[in-house]
Amino acid sequence: MGIVLNQSLKNTIITYIGFAVGGVSTLFLFPPILGKTYYGLSNYILSCANVIMPLFAIGMQNTLVKFYSQCKTEKEENQFLSFTVLFPLVLCIPLIFIGLFFYDDIVSFLTKKNPIVKEYIYLIPFMGLCMAYFEIFYAWARVHMHSVFGNFIKEVGLRLFSVVGLLGIYFKWITAIDFIYLTAVIYFVAFLVTMLYAFKVKKPVFQFSIPHNVKAILEYTFYIILSGSVANLLLDGDKIMLNQYMDIGNIAYYSVATYIALVISVPSRAMHQIVYPITAKLMHENKHDELNDLYKKTSINLQLVGGFVMLCIFVNIDQLYEMLPKDYAGGIWIVFMIGLSKYFDLILGNNNAIIFNSKYYRMVLFLGLMLVLVTFVLNIIFIPLYGIIGSAFATLLSITLYSVAKLMFVVKRMHLYPFTTQTLYSISITVVLFVLFYFWQFPFHPIIGIGLKSILVTVLYVYLNYKFVISVEINRFLDDIFKKLKLKS
Repeated sequence: MGIVLNQSLKNTIITYIGFAVGGVSTLFLFPPILGKTYYGLSNYILSCANVIMPLFAIGMQNTLVKFYSQCKTEKEENQFLSFTVLFPLVLCIPLIFIGLFFYDDIVSFLTKKNPIVKEYIYLIPFMGLCMAYFEIFYAWARVHMHSVFGNFIKEVGLRLFSVVGLLGIYFKWITAIDFIYLTAVIYFVAFLVTMLYAFKVKKPVFQFSIPHNVKAILEYTFYIILSGSVANLLLDGDKIMLNQYMDIGNIAYYSVATYIALVISVPSRAMHQIVYPITAKLMHENKHDELNDLYKKTSINLQLVGGFVMLCIFVNIDQLYEMLPKDYAGGIWIVFMIGLSKYFDLILGNNNAIIFNSKYYRMVLFLGLMLVLVTFVLNIIFIPLYGIIGSAFATLLSITLYSVAKLMFVVKRMHLYPFTTQTLYSISITVVLFVLFYFWQFPFHPIIGIGLKSILVTVLYVYLNYKFVISVEINRFLDDIFKKLKLKS
């Protein structure tokens, strides 16, 4: 697990730096500088682009990871890499023409409640295509065990340039409308930079030929398109639905709350970049025991780190919202609901990597499509009744059902199980500390109160998890730190 721990640690640090940058801009820059209307519009465009991205990528970012390790010669590697880059264009171009043919109908549907969206519709497919090829070239680098640079671009680079754009509005160099277009340019540049880096990692030798296992590749790709669409609809579908029922400014409130909750999933995102190809390799070599061991390790390590992040957010959420405009206060319950759904998904470890690299992926993906339908129906029911709170509740139910279904499938079909008694201990520690600290408020400025409470929570959380040896690997990591600090012999 040396390379896993090394790159996962780097990716985790990078991702948290990115989320810190994004957190500052989301909480303190976007609301006052961009305003709720254009902030909501920006998030809506990004969400739509993210939802159609799997269609443009044709699932090649995951297909590349799964099948690259099966290439036996350099010629096969070049054929496969060429195929993963060129084949999406074959289907992207017809999709764009179909969109142009039905342009009026699409515009009419998307702008029914918020006409402001009309002027920016064409940015959605452009950004979706940039996102798709970013992921493909990022996967190109990842299969060669170079996951850090792409992760930096994705998590830090995009957010830093957004901050620059916001500062441009603040100093009146650009307008809010210019910022929307600038965001599209930023994603295009990110794609170009990642492509050049991927080519540096592995020099391309493009061959216009079809791989010998093209049938298996295309079959897998079809289902990965479904899985990517399912995942992204569950992530961003709620914002798209809100646009159909409410003023677009409500998406700004919802986006702030969901961003706070998404910080919980950062450890999973960081580890997934390097664990995914290793999982694919273990499954290809039929190393069941090693895979089961990896499954348990990723589960408990992600639970411990993610549980700490969730705990710090939950016990400080009231003070955090005191620093935001009062209009955003309704998002506290959204943070709890989305946060819990992310935590449950987190403790499943590398569950997704196992499923998508197994022979059982078809049935689970069809189940995912059913759950997207459930999400759609739940949003239709709850948004008119409870607004943005209703959308968050629909998301919580949908993601929880989807996560339970995937867990049961892996347990029953593949005889892999992520949980141990340490899982229960970790949950108990988290619950107890939440009850102790949530209702206890320091009578200071919110920043000071958050800082003091976080220090106390950190000390107790680390001590209890270390004492009960929740994670052997993390205990070893802490022991090394204690030795370096000469706190332990």
